[in-house]
Amino acid sequence: MPERARTAVIAIGGNSLITDKDHPQVEHQWAAVRETCTHIADLVAQGWNTIITHGNGPQVGFILRRAELAMPEVHPVPLDLIGADTQGSIGYMVQQSLNNEFLRRQLYRRAVTMVTQVLVAADDPGFQNPSKPIGAFLDRAQAQVFEQMGWSVVEDAGRGYRRVIASPQPLEIVEVNAIRTMVDAGWIVIAVGGGGIPVIRTADGEIRGAPPAVIDKDRASALLANAVQADMLIISTGVERVAIHFGKPNQQWLDRMTVAEARAYMAAGHFAPGSMKPKIEACINFLERGGQHALITDPPNIARALAGETGTRISG
Repeated sequence: MPERARTAVIAIGGNSLITDKDHPQVEHQWAAVRETCTHIADLVAQGWNTIITHGNGPQVGFILRRAELAMPEVHPVPLDLIGADTQGSIGYMVQQSLNNEFLRRQLYRRAVTMVTQVLVAADDPGFQNPSKPIGAFLDRAQAQVFEQMGWSVVEDAGRGYRRVIASPQPLEIVEVNAIRTMVDAGWIVIAVGGGGIPVIRTADGEIRGAPPAVIDKDRASALLANAVQADMLIISTGVERVAIHFGKPNQQWLDRMTVAEARAYMAAGHFAPGSMKPKIEACINFLERGGQHALITDPPNIARALAGETGTRISG
């Protein structure tokens, strides 16, 4: 029997597709995607079956803003459709960039994008306690307009007001069997974009879009990695390694952590809730549900991190 190819799920952030906040235009996003895909291709060239997930936060914000400006003329776009739109557009950019990179390397692999639904519970507490900020910052007058439209709006760290929506826990990747089949057939699969489109199951078993919500991309990536029995979960972020006392004179880079150590660092407040903490939590979830290895690093260092030269590796 031939040896089973190793499988990695690699999660790239939506913000990593916009490397300069002053230049968010599509042509700059293309440049960032192409750069990131050269590093993902290094992983594929080493023989890894690869599933790529991605964030979509900034892109969702842009679509929401366009909808706001167009409100006098056209109907608003539901958030589940915005999620599907960004899965298609970002997936198109990633798969085209990867396929071109494979062509340059004369590497016979091909990428494909799957619009992915993720099941959540209709009674998830997150729906009663919206907490995930989306869209642009607003002044008080703008915030009141959105409140009148039924949005929850909160003041965000003195920077203005933002809409917040639910962030329910992902329970099941609806298309997981199709993803697994494509990976086994040799495809490089782009899936669970933006954490997946949140859906709920009705009493008669049908699937419907959930109330407005955003699923955490790293949590959904860990769930997918377990579902396909991936050998490795890679969280691609903006730093080469994880650190404690980040940004302080006593900052310390971490090459390795156990799950117990990671939990202790979180309890001590080392990982920011909107930054590194959800990535650490995703790695812990993956490992505690049977995963073997989790790795956190930045895109240029993926190959070196796999070789043990950098990055932060987390084990059970």
